[in-house]
Amino acid sequence: MNPTNQINPNSQPPVNPGFSGLGIAPNLMDAINRLHYKIPTSIQRQAIPVALEGKDLVGVAQTGTGKTLAFGIPLIQRLQQFRGNGLVVLPTRELAIQVDEALNKLGARLGLKTAVLIGGAPIHRQIQALRNNPHIIIATPGRLNDHLEQRTANLKNVKIVVLDEADRMLDMGFAPQIKRIFQHLPVERQTMLFSATLAPEIMKMATSFMKLPIRVEVAPTGSIADHLTQEIFIIHKGDKSRLIDKLLQQYSGTTLVFTRTKYGAKKLTSAIRHMGHRVAEIHSNRSPSQRRDAMEGFKSGKYRILVATDIASRGIDVTDIEVVINFDLPTNTEDYVHRIGRTARAGVSGHAISLAAPEQRSELRDIERLIKKNLPISPLPELPPRRTPPPDQHEDDREPRFDQRRRRPFFSRGRGRGHRG
Repeated sequence: MNPTNQINPNSQPPVNPGFSGLGIAPNLMDAINRLHYKIPTSIQRQAIPVALEGKDLVGVAQTGTGKTLAFGIPLIQRLQQFRGNGLVVLPTRELAIQVDEALNKLGARLGLKTAVLIGGAPIHRQIQALRNNPHIIIATPGRLNDHLEQRTANLKNVKIVVLDEADRMLDMGFAPQIKRIFQHLPVERQTMLFSATLAPEIMKMATSFMKLPIRVEVAPTGSIADHLTQEIFIIHKGDKSRLIDKLLQQYSGTTLVFTRTKYGAKKLTSAIRHMGHRVAEIHSNRSPSQRRDAMEGFKSGKYRILVATDIASRGIDVTDIEVVINFDLPTNTEDYVHRIGRTARAGVSGHAISLAAPEQRSELRDIERLIKKNLPISPLPELPPRRTPPPDQHEDDREPRFDQRRRRPFFSRGRGRGHRG
């Protein structure tokens, strides 16, 4: 069935603007108060009561609007009320770790147990976590299917399923793996699907996996924060690094830079480091420990600049990013919204800068149609002189070798089955 039962965000304004008017149990309200969450976001205010009733739900809201709590609070509360497990499926390791942290903050005093099943992490530890009978499994599709194939995970007792960042999972080609996961789930269950966009593929997924879901949409596709400013520079490819040099001198705060490819991220990181900045990189060729160091270092301020591919466009939850720079325009137009949504979060202002080649004006028009705004093109500033090429890369930054039989990258240590997720 199509999710035609749509909630109008302006139809029933709540009497109580806080969380206490949403039907949340007292023990969870205590946790919410301890975490100093005061006013629910629009998606939280509308999704939580629906989910607490056990109804299937399609939640659509722009990135950075608090979707984790929108499904996390009902998930924990309902699992306290009946015997069963919860399953959260999402596209990236970083997002899985962040969701696990958020859920454990809520359930810390309730005895909540979780198991995180992600690629690149030791599978034997995950098997042990599954043997401890976790209340909630948080997983990327590839690694969860690994466990299902090895029969180390059993989903027969799952009562609530959450598909988080559903559009991103489809973009990354996870649809066949998600279908295999649902073959292991009981027919009688509650299913919640959350996404930043509502493409036809999302509606098809809702039709396949859900029963008369309620649709909660608090922002149209392509919406961006009101306090986010945008800027475009038209520049030839060979001059991009010089412009980055100039911009990193102009903006001294926390900066997130997106590239289109893993090789491009690595090359740009080396160049920025040679400019004298504290920088880290994150993409799928980095080992789990390298990715963890990059994320934690970026959050703590150890690294002022993070260079990332689109693997991080929805996996970074940092509230004080001053500027997002698109060194390359994204391959998928909708990823533009997710990238720039990493700044101007939680009511803080932010700025997004995109570098486009003269022949990419049609791609800029596609973005403008999506966000329903004209993108201002700024004149190029005076660029600094070209720097000498950066020195040879550190051993830890080497390109991974390839196993020609499997055509997947691996490092000399920790090969395992950590290529998925």
